[in-house]
Amino acid sequence: MIYSDSLIEVSESGIRFRNYYFPIGSKSVPFTDMIRIENKPTTLLNGKWRLWGTGDFMTWFPKDWKRPQRSCIFSLRLASQKIRIGFTVENAEHFIDIMNSKGVKVSNHEKG
Repeated sequence: MIYSDSLIEVSESGIRFRNYYFPIGSKSVPFTDMIRIENKPTTLLNGKWRLWGTGDFMTWFPKDWKRPQRSCIFSLRLASQKIRIGFTVENAEHFIDIMNSKGVKVSNHEKG
């Protein structure tokens, strides 16, 4: 494991999202399926209060009861499906550094 917290695991091959499916179940996404990751501020429009599931049928959020307290929300676009994965991590700066080292660009968005 390169990075692991209570929400995700990053390995040499990709990211595993814990508590993705209801009521339990994780989802693994290989780096080869990732188009881009966007780093967004934690706002109402970006999913601040979306603790699990979807509100717009375009973005799915794995369970995170502490999402409103997180510093940012990431949005992952995949090549294999239209739905995005909106997720948070416990250490955003470290996660961004790891993604950069794996060649996955994390773009910053200042406004929601």
